[in-house]
Amino acid sequence: MSVAGDRIKKLREQAGLTQLDLASKLGINNSVLSRIEAGKRPVEDTEMNKFADFFEVTSDYLLGRTDKPNEDESNISFFGGPDKYTSDEIEEMEAALKRYREMKRRAAEQARKQN
Repeated sequence: MSVAGDRIKKLREQAGLTQLDLASKLGINNSVLSRIEAGKRPVEDTEMNKFADFFEVTSDYLLGRTDKPNEDESNISFFGGPDKYTSDEIEEMEAALKRYREMKRRAAEQARKQN
């Protein structure tokens, strides 16, 4: 099997869909889907887009270029993600960011004055 075929099959099964169900929903032939999942046929660009959109994953995930199904997932793991922060932690991070931005603004202003 191909990485794309394996991942498409896994996503289809997780969604509780048969090959016939998925093929019908995507407007592709069932035999095409069967061959893709078996690794006997490459996924065409238009099909890749349909699979990615339907399963709400990136094409990079389907192709095996990343193990993260979507971009959002890769951006929320910073110390457990925003839903794990206390209000005190959020206030501290906002204050730190404000200090950092002010420092960058002053450095840029000083660089302009020197030029």
